[in-house]
Amino acid sequence: MRVFHKLLFAIALFVNAFVAFAADQPETLKIGAQAPDFNLMGVDGKRYSLKSFANADILAIVFTCNHCPTAQAYEERIKKLTADYKAKKVAVIAISSNDPKAILLDELGYTDMSDTYAEMKIRSKDMAYNFPYLYDGDDQKIALAYGPVATPHIFIFDKARKLQYNGRIDDVEKPTGTPKNIDARNAIEAMLAGKPVPVAATKTFGCSMKWASKEDNVKKEQTAWAKEPVTLETIDEAGLKELIQNKSDKLRLINVWATWCGPCVTEFPDFMVMHHMYRRRDFEFISISADNPDKKDKALKFLQGKFASNKNYIFNIEDKYKLIEAVDSKWQGALPYTILVEPGGKIVYSQQGPIDPAKMKKLIVENKYVGRYY
Repeated sequence: MRVFHKLLFAIALFVNAFVAFAADQPETLKIGAQAPDFNLMGVDGKRYSLKSFANADILAIVFTCNHCPTAQAYEERIKKLTADYKAKKVAVIAISSNDPKAILLDELGYTDMSDTYAEMKIRSKDMAYNFPYLYDGDDQKIALAYGPVATPHIFIFDKARKLQYNGRIDDVEKPTGTPKNIDARNAIEAMLAGKPVPVAATKTFGCSMKWASKEDNVKKEQTAWAKEPVTLETIDEAGLKELIQNKSDKLRLINVWATWCGPCVTEFPDFMVMHHMYRRRDFEFISISADNPDKKDKALKFLQGKFASNKNYIFNIEDKYKLIEAVDSKWQGALPYTILVEPGGKIVYSQQGPIDPAKMKKLIVENKYVGRYY
């Protein structure tokens, strides 16, 4: 089942990429073309242009991003490329040109963050990038000039900043795989030796560029959520214990909340973000209302207002201590209460009180049942 879900998700991403490519793709820079100049802000707060790398004999520009699983799969290889050739006067830089306002939550299933400049700074720090990471997402001017097809897409220029190679970094997406064709490295080695690049251009596999023209799709996504049915089922002690046992093959995030609980109501939209981000993966969000059974209609109305199309339950009796014991004997009783449960019932996270949404998303996507890669 897990493999089937991953296949469906990959197919959906491929279809989206193809549609986006056909509608928006600018012409990719030709071999021999001059590198278009830029003036972009890096995650370090400094601005960069071609002149910033004037001392480099070779300049490699990688169009990449935070959220794409393929881009994430290549992060360590980009770092290694940077480290291996730094002493040979090869400069490597990365540019994120995605429009953050054009990214659907359904497209963030393999990440804990989107492609805003603020999130780029976080990702760069988390992964200890050893190369400049530049933001082009506001007007996408540089992406339009270079024409990257997908993330990541590398362009390699000589001392005169004439393009000598563009395409993939290598031919294996998964970090644990061994590539047969290390095209970017081969290009750099040939250039350092003063020889012609053996293969000057290749196709590149990855997520489509998120062009500004796709911002309307975000509104359509939100409109579609409003049409999804929202339900609230009654559940007893035995049912709660079975939920915690998690006999499914999905990572299960469970939040106990109530309409009268201020922190619960305030943080609930964060859970909806996670629901929409990861629901196509091996993940599910379940909410449990601690409202009294006679307040079921009120709880349902709240859920409907939040487009909570996930599984929602309300405890069938007023005895809150039985609710506490059924969910987690370690829980002291304060709301909200959140647990992350792996298949088989292992609780890998518990929090009494509001969660840290950024931390939670990272825990989800880095869990072995979800993951950042295909």
